[in-house]
Amino acid sequence: MVWPVVLLVPVAFFVSVILTALLIRIGRGVGALDSAGSTGHDKAIRDVPNIGGVAIAWPLIGALLAGAALVWFAWDFLLSIVPELETYQSRLDQTMPTVIAFAISLLLIHIIGVLDDRRGLGPWFKLIIQVVVAACLSAWFDVRLLRIVDEPLGVGPVPSIIITVIWIVLITNAINFMDNMDGLAGGVAAIASIFLMAAALLNDQWFIAATLAVLIGSLLGFLVFNVAPAKIFLGDGGSLVIGFTLAVLVARTTFYNPAEQGTGLGSGWYGIFMPLAILAVPLYDMVTVSLLRLRQGRSPLVGDQQHYSHRLVARGLSPRGAVAVIWCIAAVTGIAGVSLAHLAPWQAVLVGVQVLLVLLMLGVLEHASRRVTRGEGHDG
Repeated sequence: MVWPVVLLVPVAFFVSVILTALLIRIGRGVGALDSAGSTGHDKAIRDVPNIGGVAIAWPLIGALLAGAALVWFAWDFLLSIVPELETYQSRLDQTMPTVIAFAISLLLIHIIGVLDDRRGLGPWFKLIIQVVVAACLSAWFDVRLLRIVDEPLGVGPVPSIIITVIWIVLITNAINFMDNMDGLAGGVAAIASIFLMAAALLNDQWFIAATLAVLIGSLLGFLVFNVAPAKIFLGDGGSLVIGFTLAVLVARTTFYNPAEQGTGLGSGWYGIFMPLAILAVPLYDMVTVSLLRLRQGRSPLVGDQQHYSHRLVARGLSPRGAVAVIWCIAAVTGIAGVSLAHLAPWQAVLVGVQVLLVLLMLGVLEHASRRVTRGEGHDG
């Protein structure tokens, strides 16, 4: 089952490369270029199409609908290609309504993002849509984190639904926040997706792994044209879809199950922190830039040029260098987190400390370089 999943990466890559190349020409032809966005958004506008999210969203939505159609209407044909699927037939049948709901949710998030790229819908409107869509998936379609908290509290699924909605909205916007420099959001998301796919494969969660494989291939194909100097941007129609996809797939992944000790799931309850380690970099960026804006009396939802990547450039790195550094940090925290549930408790503690030290190092170096820069300015 591993190879059919892995082969989806190059297939999605070639689809995305072709689609992105077409979108560059279409975007320039119809004038769908980078725009100022919502009122108050501080950004440098460039003469570059910003409809690249289509090359991510459409392959994802198409793959989800095609998979559901194959399971429902061409099961025998699917078995002829991947005979191992017969073992998972009942599980797939139960999952298909969630797959359809997920595809529809992605389509809605994509449309809202594309409209925002063109007209500037405003952050609060987008946030409300995200909350509503996340709540529907969590309440009615079995997309839920930390179900274990429901039973002790005795109030039904409300606690896990609230946690899940917060998680989905948080990660959706964390990836959206990272879309501030050529190749940054796409690269970080691709790195995170690779490690999350590895976790899903270890858990024998083939649907999640296959969806992540499509996402990885689509992101890599898009990055061919998005690394500096970018010929096309994701836009909110892409970054929101990527974040939403990662958040929902994490909520559907089993990182710890005490009923299945000794399996690919791992035996450590601390495995539930795996996605936090893998997605530590976008979360760090979101938290720090939001705190900066709040200290300045500004809304954390209105964009500006104070993201971690911008702060690295302000300390002397080139934009390409800043993106490369952030990619590497994302890989370090991803490697640390991917096998968390398979470690002994003391090893898991070391991994947790390692991730925290990496993030602490980012803050300390940033603060120290700020002091040096200020000192040089006074001396001059």
